Amino acid sequence: MYHIENEIAEQPDVISRLIAEGGESARRIADAIRQFDPQFALIAARGTSDNAGRYAQYLLGIQARLPVALAAPSIHTLYETAPRMSRALVIGISQSGQSEDVRRVIADARLQGALTVSLTNAPDSPIAKAAEFHMSINAGEEISVAATKSYTAELTAIALLTASLTNSDAMMSDLRALPSAAAETLHLSEPIAAWTERYRYIEHFASLGRSYNFCTAFEISLKLKELCYITGVEYSEADFRHGPIALVQAGFPVLVIAPEGKTLPGMADLLNKLVTERKAECLVISNNADALAQGTKALPLPQIPEWLSPICAVIPGQLFAMHLALAKGHSVDKPIGLTKVTVTV
Repeated sequence: MYHIENEIAEQPDVISRLIAEGGESARRIADAIRQFDPQFALIAARGTSDNAGRYAQYLLGIQARLPVALAAPSIHTLYETAPRMSRALVIGISQSGQSEDVRRVIADARLQGALTVSLTNAPDSPIAKAAEFHMSINAGEEISVAATKSYTAELTAIALLTASLTNSDAMMSDLRALPSAAAETLHLSEPIAAWTERYRYIEHFASLGRSYNFCTAFEISLKLKELCYITGVEYSEADFRHGPIALVQAGFPVLVIAPEGKTLPGMADLLNKLVTERKAECLVISNNADALAQGTKALPLPQIPEWLSPICAVIPGQLFAMHLALAKGHSVDKPIGLTKVTVTV
């Protein structure tokens, strides 16, 4: 097996371990957040971790009513300016904990008196040390260059922190069922390997999601770009209607992430337009039978609460990207031009 294949398969165990071992850290950080009472949250991240930040934007905004923005690290490094962050919760997310620009955001925020938190897979890293509080995503070593299990671990850490912050027994109950849902997703995704060859020659695609799964559209798109070297665009369902839908001609591949929840009616309406009016080739990730039936290919999900669905919905996308890369004859563990640790300033 390839390293990435093993690491995708490890995700239920990684999630289970993080939920079991990360609770105390999440509660400690949640207590500090309540005491600090931030006016807003600012998240500094790069690459895959940026997509985890997009998940936090919706999860903290919806469940904790906390406005969340994504930081612009170059303001701190290239322009040597620090925006006013004294009343902010500032979170740095990084698998390696090595990105200097993310560290600078955390360091500048802490100097101003902001509440700083880091989420990394490296407790001794510069970003972990820069923050007042650190939460380990506990994903274990990730050998493949393209992030898979570390991404879902970041999302799980954000979910665990939010459940602790809201003191929600219902959310904690949902979290305890998450490892089983991830394992079921892997089982439901087994047929992907058999039909991926159909897409061997695609050169472009679109990836669409909304709300909690806006991050999933971005992350699946990133995996396809990293592993398959093809061009893709990622959009919110709402934004895609405002012009970019013109990209879609007959046979254009579109990944549609449409699990059950508040966003399903809008996603289902757009999916219908893509299929009936634009004649798109839709690959549908959903746990809704009607949505799955409209897809050229169905990537089914188990029944899972909407707020946790991104942790499972990304898995079929990871597998599709891996199998498509193999069909194209590319390396899946060491893609061209990628390194495991990218240090940006």
